[in-house]
Amino acid sequence: MTEAVARTDWQAWQDSWDRQQEWYLPDREERFRVMLDMVEAVTGPEPRVLDLACGTGSITDRLLKRLPGALSTGVDLDPALLAIAEGYFAGERRVEFVRADLKDPAWPAKLPYESYDAVLTATALHWLHSDELSVLYGQLAGLVRKGGVFLNADHMPDPATPRLNAADRAQRHARMDAAKAAGAVDWKEWWALAAADPVLAGPTAERFEIYGEHAEGETPSAAWHAQTLRDAGFAEARTVWASPSDAMVLGLK
Repeated sequence: MTEAVARTDWQAWQDSWDRQQEWYLPDREERFRVMLDMVEAVTGPEPRVLDLACGTGSITDRLLKRLPGALSTGVDLDPALLAIAEGYFAGERRVEFVRADLKDPAWPAKLPYESYDAVLTATALHWLHSDELSVLYGQLAGLVRKGGVFLNADHMPDPATPRLNAADRAQRHARMDAAKAAGAVDWKEWWALAAADPVLAGPTAERFEIYGEHAEGETPSAAWHAQTLRDAGFAEARTVWASPSDAMVLGLK
């Protein structure tokens, strides 16, 4: 592993992941900014954070740059994305990573702390079905300390506006097609590059054994998320950021 880290440009992989995600989410940095605004407002400048379904550690990267006194635990099941995260953050004492399946009822037992000031996640939990997400929110209510905060930024379309949703989708895809023609790398192509990398080939193959091409989850509305968080034990919950197709819901313990 040490030899592999020395041969691999983890910064380049981190950057390429960001660019691939930005092709789908041009407002990605804006949601991260609002997310960290809320964390700082509620918890102060030195929070202990759980980066949930952390991927390559995109949230953690921005967290530590914004709040140098923060500590972060990243948890994910994806071996390829965790390999990039661990390589990118190698030697960073403020960060540790845990491999765990969020569908496993015992996953919180793998965490190094019993509670967190903030739990953050972005564009990840739509891989779960609504019943699984309800269970997860109940677990998170036990992990977030009183006065702490949970933030989930994800696809949360409003079913009450189907014509608006269709118009927004058409516009977004036209812009994505133009970016693709200009050389943007999409999800499938990015994973093909990872599979061709000598260091990431094994973890990538394992990743596809776990997930397949893409998991089949659900994208309930922001209102559903807020109500489910309140039902799980959060004292307050509401949308704190939104685009026509995505939203970020905050739960305050």
